[in-house]
Order: sequence, then structure tokens, then C-alpha cells
Amino acid sequence: MNSGDFQVQKRISGGDIGEFRSLFNRYYEQLCRYSYGIISDMDAAEDIVQEFFYNLWKNRETAQPVLSLNAYLYQSVRNNSLHYLQHQIIKQQYADKVAASAEPEPDEETLLEMEELNIAIDKTLEKLPERCSRIFRMNRFEGKKYREIAEILSISVKTVEADMGKALQVFRNSLSEFTNAES
Repeated sequence: MNSGDFQVQKRISGGDIGEFRSLFNRYYEQLCRYSYGIISDMDAAEDIVQEFFYNLWKNRETAQPVLSLNAYLYQSVRNNSLHYLQHQIIKQQYADKVAASAEPEPDEETLLEMEELNIAIDKTLEKLPERCSRIFRMNRFEGKKYREIAEILSISVKTVEADMGKALQVFRNSLSEFTNAES
């Protein structure tokens, strides 16, 4: 063990901030360049080196002395840089998996079918009595429960149920061409 390295480690473990600052200033730029050579991202390399020094200071009292401080610094930054790369690969694989599972953009034919269906829904809503149409919109488009609709319109829940039943029957009949086409 290099006695100079041992003295530096001993002073740092004792809380000598000046010695730590000196070590930081002596190695910071070199270690950043070394990390950059591994990960090719200077901002991340600086983060890695800063985090390493932060942990070195934070764990100074429990750290075991090393034979070569220089070798320890470079090996630690190397390991942290490789860990960073592994983490980036995992993040990219996850992003690829999420992108692959995302729904594909609808084609032109599907968009036309959706437009036709929306027009048919609007026409069907126009055919319904006003209260029946309003109840259907509140339930299906606004997500309101039957009880909420009944309170808002000052009618009974049974009336809401009956009007929803009528609306659904009209929709079944009116949109049968769309449901039969899918079967």
C-alpha cells in the first residue's frame, strides 16, 4: 500500500474536507474523460463522477482502505459507467416494448368506417326523444351513473333505466349494419 494513499484515505475518513477537495480537484476532470470514453455522454459522465465522489464522502467513515487510490477511483468510475450503460439498455428495451405494444395508427379504411359510425350515432341520437337522448349522452359520454342522472334531471332511477333501455334498443336497430359487418 502506498503510504501517501493511506494517509489521504485516513484523513478523508476522519472528515478532512480539505483533503477530500484536493482529491476531487486532482481527479475530477480525468475521471470525467475516462467515463465519457465508456459512455459517450459528457453530462452523464460528469453525473457519474460527481455521484461517485458524493458516495465516497458519504461513506468515508466505513470505507475500507485500498492499496491504490488511483486504481480504486478508476475502477469505481468504470463500474459505475458500465452500470449506467446497462441501465440505458434496459430503458431502451422497455421503451421499444412499449412502442411495439402501442396501438397502430388506423388505416384510411378504418378512419372512414369510424366516421360513418359517428354519423350513424349522431343520427340515432337525433331520432330519440329529447330526455332519452340526454340520459344516454349523460351516461355514455359523460360517464354518469343512473342515480346521478336521476338526481340531476329530478326523475326516478327507474325512469332513467327505462329511457336507457329504449335508447339502447333504438341503437341496436339503427346500428345493426355495423355490428353485423363485424361478425
